[in-house]
Amino acid sequence: MVPPAGSPPATSAVDLGVALGRLRLRNPILVASGTFGYGRELAALVDQARLGGVIPKTITPLPRRGNAPWRTVETAAGLLNSIGLDNDGVEAFVARQLPWLAACGAPVIVSVAGATAGEFVALARRLDGVAGIAALELNISCPNVSHGVDLGTDPAACRAVVAGVREATSLPVLAKLTPNVTDIVAVARAARDGGADAVSLVNTLQGMAVDWRRRRPLLGNVVGGLSGPAIKPVALRCVHQVHRAVGVPIVGIGGIMSIDDVMEFLVAGASAVQIGTANFADPTASIRLLDALPGALAELGARHVAEVVGSLRLPAAPAPCPAPVPEDAPDAR
Repeated sequence: MVPPAGSPPATSAVDLGVALGRLRLRNPILVASGTFGYGRELAALVDQARLGGVIPKTITPLPRRGNAPWRTVETAAGLLNSIGLDNDGVEAFVARQLPWLAACGAPVIVSVAGATAGEFVALARRLDGVAGIAALELNISCPNVSHGVDLGTDPAACRAVVAGVREATSLPVLAKLTPNVTDIVAVARAARDGGADAVSLVNTLQGMAVDWRRRRPLLGNVVGGLSGPAIKPVALRCVHQVHRAVGVPIVGIGGIMSIDDVMEFLVAGASAVQIGTANFADPTASIRLLDALPGALAELGARHVAEVVGSLRLPAAPAPCPAPVPEDAPDAR
């Protein structure tokens, strides 16, 4: 039977493919770095081959032990973390983790971090041409390590590190930006101008938790990164502003728990999303949201994800108020 004109398309007819610059993904549902381990941890629960992409925990040039405990603290509407980029280093990742990840069937976007622009460039050069890597995500916005956000808060520094990486690798490059700035648009524009294929918005907000009875901070590093539903309004604002002002694909991150959250980010301007803190509460969240996505798109009459990206309908600008009439003006009547 032919559906009546104007009716939503069947969900099977919805094309979930998305493009982030040169990076093509089968769907817009990715899992965020630091919330999915190296993939092995959730292999029994998640069919990773179905995901748009997997971003394993951030790797650095050399192994890092990370920060002292406590490393995580639950908040009223989210999670504070201060892991400190605990990882085994790039060589161990390439030798032990990447082959397993690449065999899972989802594009692997490797998150990298360095203490200097030179370390980012060296990591990009080391990973260039390595089999099984679909793209790099530059973590220039980690609030849990010394100088972790420096390169992501200064537009000139951001552009320089992205440009250096762009020259060092043929892989697509995503720049993961911090919301802890006064002008996210300026930093996103700098990332684009440096050659980023896309920007990931946003990393965690800086926060802390206190035990007032002992008069001590709860996190061993004192300050950590706040994620989860508490930061979603901030993340949506950043996505909306960058979409309107900067011509660069966006991956939305921040408090995405439900299909409504996914759709809000897409409509605000994101072409894809990363599921982060939700993985701790529900390890199958990414698949649950992926299953719900075709129906949500069909509800809007969309046959492709791109049709809803940035489709937010803004209110019309109010008419200017008339100029006040001086009290001593002659009566025009």
